[in-house]
Amino acid sequence: MRCFTAFLSASEAAKQLGVSIKALRLYEQRGLVTPERTAAGYRSYGPTEMVRAAEIVALRALGLSLAQVEQVLEGDPQSLEPALAAHEATLEAGIRQLVNTIAKVRGLRADLARGQAPADGELARLLNPSAEFSTAFELPWPWGGERFELRAIRPLNYIIGPLGSGKTRLALCLAEKLPKAAFLSLERIHDGHAVTVARLETDPALKSRVDQALAWLIDEGAAESEALTALLVGLESEGPAVLVVDMVEQGLDQATQEALIIHLRQRAKVAGRPLFLMTRSSTILDLAAIGPDEAIILCPANHSPPTLVAPYPGTPGYEAVATCLASPEVRARTAGMIAYRSQAA
Repeated sequence: MRCFTAFLSASEAAKQLGVSIKALRLYEQRGLVTPERTAAGYRSYGPTEMVRAAEIVALRALGLSLAQVEQVLEGDPQSLEPALAAHEATLEAGIRQLVNTIAKVRGLRADLARGQAPADGELARLLNPSAEFSTAFELPWPWGGERFELRAIRPLNYIIGPLGSGKTRLALCLAEKLPKAAFLSLERIHDGHAVTVARLETDPALKSRVDQALAWLIDEGAAESEALTALLVGLESEGPAVLVVDMVEQGLDQATQEALIIHLRQRAKVAGRPLFLMTRSSTILDLAAIGPDEAIILCPANHSPPTLVAPYPGTPGYEAVATCLASPEVRARTAGMIAYRSQAA
């Protein structure tokens, strides 16, 4: 168990725990942890509060919703059983992957003993399994044939750009070029609730997964809606190895977006299926919360080739990404707006 001996400010506590200050505030709002206050009114986390917060962080890492965390902390251990079972399954999958990797290493060594060199890309896939998901292709209009390469795809990838930048075309190309990929378009909403209901009625296993995810999100403060259910149906459907989602925030309020991105981050760690999320929401793409398993792909306004952008102020493209992002309130006001650029322009 970690030992905490000093009283810490909110920023110091968040840094030690490996979470954001926003997450600490959320735990406080839900009554999960109550920091002390200094004479000046600032939050102060002592050893007792830090131990409590560390327990919350651990439970969240296991995939528990805030409501489930509260149940465990109040003495209901049964809420922990599904999370531990899922964690055990993840560890077992990691063991299987490690065993397979060892077998590949032994095979390569045996080939070397026979004088046979590794095939192109084999070492890259061995050292970085995510390199199995990579692509390279010539970009369509409006880029004019420039070559685009994307290697070692992260579990969670954001596609962003201003109106008319071509981000939808890039998303469609990725869905077409990546192996076993699918594009989840806005038709998931436009087709109507009846289509979603029909899919759930004919696929009990899918309905079970959607219901479980929906219950978790509602515990996190999400609002149940047709848009959210339609999105979950696409996310939980079996088949695609890679999923590209058009405007993931469409039809979702801020509380739902906040819950959704937490869910998607946890899901990306265990699903083994990369996600590409088209977005212009500052809630979905919080530049201060980007982790090592996430990447940002920017489609510039001047139709330069799409580029990866590091989530640090001052790096190339960072300001352009920040300018593209908007709050859910602004996104709601601009919903349905499109930009038009003639191909001859």
